Amino acid sequence: QVQLVESGGGLVQAGGSLRLSCAASGRTFSTYDKAWFRQAPGKEREFVAAINWSGPSTYYADSVKGRFTISRNNAKDTVSLQMNSLKPEDTAVYYCAAKSSGGYYSSDYKYDYWGQGTQVTVSS
Repeated sequence: QVQLVESGGGLVQAGGSLRLSCAASGRTFSTYDKAWFRQAPGKEREFVAAINWSGPSTYYADSVKGRFTISRNNAKDTVSLQMNSLKPEDTAVYYCAAKSSGGYYSSDYKYDYWGQGTQVTVSS
């Protein structure tokens, strides 16, 4: 079974940090572009960050630029999201995703595989 499995979510106070990780199983995603999206209660899913398959190119939503960092380890087939200076408005379920085609990094409909999500809650 092909899976992306997120971990690292939890409860943190505003200003704190969390690191999310996403591991692949069932197949390799080392040549896939990867991204993080999030969905808050009552809101649509939104793009957070993406990294192309080879790693040198990264993309961020304006709301997280300068606070979040996406990285990947193709040898381990993982992607991570380091989240610093967290704010209550960052509270959401965070999903990792992978796609085989290039471009359109912020478009969720382009992504072929999704994880089950991990909850991040930031208290004020």
